[in-house]
Amino acid sequence: MKAVVTVMLKPGVLDPQGKAIAHALGALGFTGVEDVRAGKVIELTLAETDPEKARAAAEEMARRLLANGVIEGFRVEVEG
Repeated sequence: MKAVVTVMLKPGVLDPQGKAIAHALGALGFTGVEDVRAGKVIELTLAETDPEKARAAAEEMARRLLANGVIEGFRVEVEG
């Protein structure tokens, strides 16, 4: 079973990478981009076959290692 963990900075936390991307997009002529937030996506292949157990395991992994709970939030999607 595959779990996808998306980690993003919490609202209000400065995002220098997002600001750099927004600036570069403007320099390339893309208009109308008001804000950019950069994050990371982690794909986990799990041996677990129960979707709820897979989600719980991925959430625990995110809490303990994949996301810094002080400045980042995360969401988990499980794909059968």
